[in-house]
Amino acid sequence: MSGDEGGAGRDEGATEDGTSAATPTARQKPVVVVVEPETPGNVGTIARAMKNFGLADLKLVNPPALEEDGEAYGFAGHAREDVLPNAEEVTFDEVVANYHTVGTTAITGEDDRSHERFPFKTPVELRESLKAVDAPTAIVFGREGRGLNNEELSRLDEVCSIPADDDYPVLNLGQAATVLLYELRDLTVDETQLPDTEVTRAPETDVERFHDFFGEFLRATGQRDHVREKNALLMRRLLGRAHPTEREIHSLLGTFRKANAKLEHADHLAAKYDEPPYPKEQ
Repeated sequence: MSGDEGGAGRDEGATEDGTSAATPTARQKPVVVVVEPETPGNVGTIARAMKNFGLADLKLVNPPALEEDGEAYGFAGHAREDVLPNAEEVTFDEVVANYHTVGTTAITGEDDRSHERFPFKTPVELRESLKAVDAPTAIVFGREGRGLNNEELSRLDEVCSIPADDDYPVLNLGQAATVLLYELRDLTVDETQLPDTEVTRAPETDVERFHDFFGEFLRATGQRDHVREKNALLMRRLLGRAHPTEREIHSLLGTFRKANAKLEHADHLAAKYDEPPYPKEQ
């Protein structure tokens, strides 16, 4: 991660009387905090990443001026409509006092002698850790050039770092935020634009019909018994790994049904006109 990155977390949803809200996602989504950003465009980029991955609460510590016709709004995309104009200016002390905090850094301690930057979590490890966190949480990103300093990191609860090439591990502030928020999306996004990726395997009766058709096809090609058996087994293993859907297996069934019918017709014509049958392996 870069000196630009920050931590992530979640909050417990509650009703007005203080009881837990009975919603599918019990915890509130994390807030995103940027400490002393220097470039308005980076603030806009972070706001856009938040919008992409289901976050809305942006807090800024000593931010630059964010003009509506300026760079921040130009980089924010649709986040210019809500995330960016609703961003709240806060102090670092307020963040520490009110949230479970996760700071971000590109430079980490290599062992336990560096308590400010070690131990640290990768974004994936942080995601798994935050699944068990039942508290308001803030992802804290640092400055573009210097990130969060050791004194600031020492006041935060956890440290996160994005694994990158050792020769150049420091990401741009906007890039770092986008990578981290993407990895945390399982905690912040209920539904995505992607279709359901779960596959319903075709009924086994249809799969076995396909294997029967494929066996007929292999016999019609005149392959020797041991080659035919090997190819039939290879096809069974292939389909076993592929988990074909009902539509896929029906398409294959139709194809091999027609292929077998044509081969049978060819054999019939060959016999009728006393022509050589389909050539067989020697």
